[in-house]
Amino acid sequence: MLEKSYLSYWRKKRLFDIFFATLILLGFLPLMIIIAIVIVIDDPTAGPFFKQKRVGRHGKEFYMYKFRSMCTCAEQNGPQWAEKDDDRCTRVGRILRKTRLDELPQFWNILKGDMSLVGPRPERPYFYEEFEKYIHGFHHRLVVRPGLTGWAQVSGGYDLLPEEKIVYDMEYISKMSMGMDIRCVVRTVRLIFTHEGAR
Repeated sequence: MLEKSYLSYWRKKRLFDIFFATLILLGFLPLMIIIAIVIVIDDPTAGPFFKQKRVGRHGKEFYMYKFRSMCTCAEQNGPQWAEKDDDRCTRVGRILRKTRLDELPQFWNILKGDMSLVGPRPERPYFYEEFEKYIHGFHHRLVVRPGLTGWAQVSGGYDLLPEEKIVYDMEYISKMSMGMDIRCVVRTVRLIFTHEGAR
């Protein structure tokens, strides 16, 4: 009975992801076209989109898409964490990050099935390997699809340390339900309008 309920949740979750991602991509398409054009006008050295390898469910790597918000030389010295008021951001990029509009292309990742609307935020392979060295059980968060938003982000904020995020991630995995997912989405919308934790 428990297994049947578990499978039912995953089916509902996937349908919710497909419905929501389709709705956002279609509804925000005109805005996304405008954002893409403005990014290129502001910094014509590269295209409007940025893709980066992330670690997904069961350790499978995928490319996560975002609107480009940084200059092309952002990581000339190797992988770096994004900081608050990061000076590597372009003028348009700062606005996109503050409003989180740079995340809109990730709804394509959700539609493809690389990600879910709610789940642990996906990490880059480089940082994942580093966290595994000193955070016990960090790999356990890979049993579910990574999310556009997550319990850690809406409960503790976007500036939590990895060892703090894993606590919230594991709490989500142990208690996940459609009700919990919907609460995450509602609280994320609230955070977007208050700009809390934006980097």
